[in-house]
Amino acid sequence: MPSLAEKRATFRKLHESGCFVIPNPWDIGTARYLQHLGFKALASTSAGFAFAQGRPDNAVPRDMMLAHLRELVEVTDLPVNADFENGYAHEPEGVAESIRLCVATGVAGLSIEDSTGDKEKPLYDLDLAVARIKAARAAIDKAGGDVMLVGRAECFLVGRPDLDETTRRLKAYSAAGADCLYAPGIRTREQIAAVVAAAAPKPVNVLISAPGHTVADLAALGVRRISVGGALARAAWGGFLRAVKPLAGEGRFDGFADAAPHPEINGFFRDDLKKRSP
Repeated sequence: MPSLAEKRATFRKLHESGCFVIPNPWDIGTARYLQHLGFKALASTSAGFAFAQGRPDNAVPRDMMLAHLRELVEVTDLPVNADFENGYAHEPEGVAESIRLCVATGVAGLSIEDSTGDKEKPLYDLDLAVARIKAARAAIDKAGGDVMLVGRAECFLVGRPDLDETTRRLKAYSAAGADCLYAPGIRTREQIAAVVAAAAPKPVNVLISAPGHTVADLAALGVRRISVGGALARAAWGGFLRAVKPLAGEGRFDGFADAAPHPEINGFFRDDLKKRSP
């Protein structure tokens, strides 16, 4: 398995040119299978992990999330980027402490949101949001500086779909030390192109959670990396719901028709375990 330093160096290199997909596993099995498919890096999903723990998104305690991140790092050869929500704190000092703990899990990158969780005031004031990014940057630098910091502008996800405000925030986060910029919720080619232009020369992550754009489309717009957030987890839940609802409501087993064959899944994990056994 590559060393921690090698994983982090590889992750930074991926952001220098081209466009790559960074899918989001939510447990050991999905992480191992995504590595098997040839992806070059992985990212956690707060929603996917929360659902697997019987919790809503943004309701996983920090210690539980840190343990999950450490587990993902330990079971894959790939660099892991942490969906670290809003840093589990409001004030910059609290963010810095959370970042210190997150870096210690071995992640190669982490993202910090500017959403507050308060419906009445869903975004931090820009000055405070910038201070939070600066605190995260300082914490990473103190730990060695090799973990990538992703600044997220949550405007489109919290009911503030203002492209000008989004790009203004991303530029401020870039100046505050973010290595990569991210505006989840933007969808159109025009929105994506505007964010890429505003973030330049920093790389941009785009979230894709529904059919539409292809990797080639996004690469042509200058997007450097593509994540899918909780979409893979929701797709798995979709299969589960389509199978179990007819069973519960009508006593029918029709939903099992599209189930993955047991030999295929079992065979993969059997072979994978052999490769990892000393």
